[in-house]
Amino acid sequence: MATRLSLYLLCHVLLTAIAAAGDGKIGICHGRVGGNLPPPEAAAALLLQNGVTRARLFLPDPPVLRAFAAAGIDLVVGVPNENLTFLAASGPDGAARWLSSAVLAHAPAERVRYLAVGNEVLYGDRFYAASIVPAKRNLHAALAGMGLDGVVRVSSAHASSVLAASYPPSAGAFDAEALPVLRPMLRFLADTGAPFMVNTYPFISYVNDPANVELAYGLFGAAAAPVQDGALVYTNLFDATVDALVAALEKEGFGGVQVAVTETGWPTAGHPAAMPENAAAYNAEIVGRAARGVGTPRRPGVPVEVFLFDMYDEDGKPGAEFERHFGIFRADGSKAYDINLA
Repeated sequence: MATRLSLYLLCHVLLTAIAAAGDGKIGICHGRVGGNLPPPEAAAALLLQNGVTRARLFLPDPPVLRAFAAAGIDLVVGVPNENLTFLAASGPDGAARWLSSAVLAHAPAERVRYLAVGNEVLYGDRFYAASIVPAKRNLHAALAGMGLDGVVRVSSAHASSVLAASYPPSAGAFDAEALPVLRPMLRFLADTGAPFMVNTYPFISYVNDPANVELAYGLFGAAAAPVQDGALVYTNLFDATVDALVAALEKEGFGGVQVAVTETGWPTAGHPAAMPENAAAYNAEIVGRAARGVGTPRRPGVPVEVFLFDMYDEDGKPGAEFERHFGIFRADGSKAYDINLA
């Protein structure tokens, strides 16, 4: 039995690594900050109907975990920021108890591809910054104790503002104030084979700086003025942002760490540039690039794993009006715009 289990885990690790490196599948974020959202069973069925077999959950919500796992959907499971202090202080045993009760009691390990430990912790007041690396280490040690450290990877999702410099992409560099946290985190990612996760929104870059960010450049538009960066040419902001992050990783000596985009998307309302036509154009290009495995100019042919935001509009989200209009699907299951996600 032990030999059979070891062989199963080895095969799963190899298949997971191959999938992460090369199949270019798209995932979708399933946010829950809304008052009119369909039940999780309906959401899981809708994803499968549209050829999507990966999802990011921001919370380990038991009904959602059970429904998505039962449907065979592979998951990025968020570890909420407010849990980080406990997980950092509790040691591997406390982390194992949390992991068992909050996640594995509701979804089998073979459905959990990643734990995303904290979301954008290095953005804003950074209250949880000191806890993020110890929490990750404890969770990884807990997984190792269960024989799952090669099955479930441990990472964290960061805002793209973790970069202090991003133009041109080759000048990419991390925020110096974040480096005391980032450097041990990058060592952890390199040692465990987990990707650096980033949330990036060309739409928001355009909204914040329309004088310098061309709308067509954010939308993969053919009319966008290209950016020459040494021998490389950039025709869109998505590639430029990912490669600025790659350049920052290389500067810190961690050029082998892969990049996963855990949120990106385009809203359909709430701003003059937020319309279904633009959302369809942006997201269709993201899906097509993932399917083709084109990579980026700095890493050609290396697919970037991407999770589109968001499955539904979330009417409870704070902030600007456009924050509540990223949904790809309406609550009745129809599409907000024409897009093929398969």
